[in-house]
Amino acid sequence: MGTRAEQNRDDPDLGVLAGRLLFAVQDELFTKLAAEGYGDLHPRHGAVLAYLEPGGVRATELAQLSGQHKQVIGKLIDELEELGYVERRPDLADRRAKLVCPTERGHAELRAAAKIMNAIQDRHARRLGRERYAAFKEAFADITDHQRRR
Repeated sequence: MGTRAEQNRDDPDLGVLAGRLLFAVQDELFTKLAAEGYGDLHPRHGAVLAYLEPGGVRATELAQLSGQHKQVIGKLIDELEELGYVERRPDLADRRAKLVCPTERGHAELRAAAKIMNAIQDRHARRLGRERYAAFKEAFADITDHQRRR
């Protein structure tokens, strides 16, 4: 039967595989971002940066989209604001709310990150074949959505 560690090596479960993928993608993304002048960013900032929209997004929505607690998102927004990537602006649709909006530097970082992520995805699509990669992403997204609803 073997130990749990041996089982994970031979047939890693979904959590182990998802974690390995996340850490490998983050490592490549943030290493390349650092080479392009964004060395002050860390993988934890992805919980905000990955979900920013040009017109801004509320912190509560960032928390929901990322799966992080609102307090964690608030701290990350504070860090990114201090680093010059985002700013808080009033939400014209609701005066009580604030929108987290990318600054000029934030927009530049988002473009750089999108270019890097597109290259990573394109590399895997070429390696697996575009149809097989599209089916993988569709299945992975379905499993992720189903698991998050639990």
